[in-house]
Amino acid sequence: MKISTFNAFKSRNYRLYFGGQSISLIGTWMQKTAVSWVIYSETHSKFMLGLTLFASLFPSFIFSFLGGVASDRYNRYKLLLITQVASMIQAVLLTLLIFFRHYSVWEIIALSALLGLINAFDVPARQSLVYEMVDDKADLPNALALNSSMVNLSRLIGPGLAGLALEKFGDDICFGLNAVSFIAVIGSLLMMKLPKYISKPSTKNVMEELKEGFAYIKKTPSISIILIMLALISLTVLPFSTLIPVYAKDIFKGTASTFGVIDSVIGLGAFSGAIFLASLKPGRNLRKILAINTLIFGLGLILFSHTTYYPIALVFATISGFGMMSQITISNTLIQTTVDPSMRGRVISFYAMAFFGMQPLGGLLVGGISQWIGTPDTVLLEGAIALIIGAFLYRKLRKEEIKNTTIKPEINQLELEKI
Repeated sequence: MKISTFNAFKSRNYRLYFGGQSISLIGTWMQKTAVSWVIYSETHSKFMLGLTLFASLFPSFIFSFLGGVASDRYNRYKLLLITQVASMIQAVLLTLLIFFRHYSVWEIIALSALLGLINAFDVPARQSLVYEMVDDKADLPNALALNSSMVNLSRLIGPGLAGLALEKFGDDICFGLNAVSFIAVIGSLLMMKLPKYISKPSTKNVMEELKEGFAYIKKTPSISIILIMLALISLTVLPFSTLIPVYAKDIFKGTASTFGVIDSVIGLGAFSGAIFLASLKPGRNLRKILAINTLIFGLGLILFSHTTYYPIALVFATISGFGMMSQITISNTLIQTTVDPSMRGRVISFYAMAFFGMQPLGGLLVGGISQWIGTPDTVLLEGAIALIIGAFLYRKLRKEEIKNTTIKPEINQLELEKI
């Protein structure tokens, strides 16, 4: 039996990208974990956790449109190289700030906002460039699923390492290791051999190109429905992760390691989900899998929300991570495999806006609601919303299936009458 899980590795450029990005992302998750822990330790405020997420992601919401236009207009490879160098500089600044101990929470939030601005240009360029890295375009869905497995394997390893480093060596080590990790991804990009970039002269201004991208999405329901669903999930459900430090410190009475372990098992579930998606044979109904996994995501959060027994809570957190994975990977795959190549960067910028842009608003919303009704009830509510969205998607699919099965016999009957 032919194993298709790693088909995309046949492409040399993709192998290089995967290796470099894997190391860099472990550092990124170490930094994310350390930022959350430092902020909550300094302020003991759930709202400040939400505000930190808002600061790190909201600039992506504001500027991702420009990032999409830049990705379609200019050399994506060079743009990605620039954003990776800029991300490394941000990590070095954050390391120095924490190392010398003369910092305020607002300075950490400001540097998080700077990273969000960089990501507004990084995400459209990186996601669009994956298409060019894969030699056989039939392997693109596999490459995107492997991307997600890479992100979630790093989420599995990074927070766990961060938890240990925070306890044994101090928070500045987490930030320093993240800065060093960028050497791997920058090195892998420099080693790539991509087709020569051919400049495409543009006669339209930025606003015209943005409107063109929006009009394309509007007239392509298969893409617009996915983007709306992802935006709703990102606004109301995905920000549950901002409340994990509260579970670690207040509900389970744990330490930084407890926080790292919870984040890691969510990553374990998401990694398992990504490997499952990478192993799917071509032709599987991804929309149906998306609907089912959204229901699993919601169920996992509901079970996790009020569980006070730590080992069982870790099981439910893993289930949540498995279901969560599909929101990101399948949405990206469905968009990348159906979008017009000339619109790729702009449509992915809308994807980035729906995914990264809604989460900061959701972080503020979830942070505020949890102050009002408590953390467990907030996570319970998020799980219920995921169930509603999953049920809606499944119902819509069932209607389409029924419609297709009734149309086909009618067409066959008409063909028989003609004969």
